[in-house]
Amino acid sequence: MANIEVKNLHMEYDGGSGRHAALRGVDFSVNDGEFVSIIGSSGCGKSTLLNLLAGLIQPTEGEILIGGEKVKGTGRDRSVVFQHYSLFPWMNAKKNITFSLKQNGKNHKNSLRERADKYLKLVGLEDAGHKFPRELSGGMQQRVAIARALALDSRILLLDEPFGAVDARNRAILQKLLLDLWDSEERRKTVIFVTHDIDEAIFLSDKIIVMSSSHSRVREQIPVMIPRPRNRDEIVRTPEYAAARNRIVHLFYDDLAEAIGGDEVVL
Repeated sequence: MANIEVKNLHMEYDGGSGRHAALRGVDFSVNDGEFVSIIGSSGCGKSTLLNLLAGLIQPTEGEILIGGEKVKGTGRDRSVVFQHYSLFPWMNAKKNITFSLKQNGKNHKNSLRERADKYLKLVGLEDAGHKFPRELSGGMQQRVAIARALALDSRILLLDEPFGAVDARNRAILQKLLLDLWDSEERRKTVIFVTHDIDEAIFLSDKIIVMSSSHSRVREQIPVMIPRPRNRDEIVRTPEYAAARNRIVHLFYDDLAEAIGGDEVVL
């Protein structure tokens, strides 16, 4: 059953040389509990699309439906994790979580603290609740941001390149952590994950939406047919992994060829 429906979405901005189209006629749907990655080169509209799904901005044309209802702004059904650490620097890790819970309509002080403790423990930071963001590494800050988003218990989790500024080791740890938390719940959340990393998208996703930078629309939707649970070292040797990766790379090459006005890209 489709939980999110994106219909004929257009987004334009005013620029110095006139109107700029960030998205043109984007259409896709996401099923309840599905993990979907949006991938594409810089400037293809990935982050714009996520901001539209979050309700932070409104489209020029088209609409987004969640559970059949049109998105008109932000809502408690969605929580967002951004690429750059979005913690309040004057609050410690635990207060960053409890403050967001209060803003989301949860008010009982003891239950807020217990919930914050629970999710800090789930992301491996049970001893870091008293620490301020400046006292945490980049990977630890992102774990707090993920804990905060999960603690809100929204049905939809939107992530905009959340591991882009994290080193390779911590990136792998956070990817596995996110999958484990998503897969451990009784009812999986619907996840939309923006990335530019092909291998990350394949490892995490049920479906990959490939965006075109030359057309600012969806180029293709690719199902990932690799069974779960997944082990990164094992899946890279499967034909399903190779097929998905080869298809995405081919689409990227085609997109680059169109962007530079040629028929073929030779690498």
